[in-house]
Amino acid sequence: MKHIQTPEGKIVFGFQLTLLVSFVLAVGGIIVWITHLIRLSHELQDVPSASIGISIVAIPVFLALLGVFNYVFWGLLLNQE
Repeated sequence: MKHIQTPEGKIVFGFQLTLLVSFVLAVGGIIVWITHLIRLSHELQDVPSASIGISIVAIPVFLALLGVFNYVFWGLLLNQE
């Protein structure tokens, strides 16, 4: 944590935190969008097979990527040696 005390460390930490927050918002937006597609296909009485098929694959993939990104962020923050 002592590397964060320098001005360069604060800039790098701010950039990393901005990337983490933007990735969380992007994944959240994708999940909301896919959920909206499923609800819309149900309201239009359409066959939701494509929306459900995409969501079964896409949502876990994006959540796994979010987990990896989160793990790397906190790993770099806590182990700066």
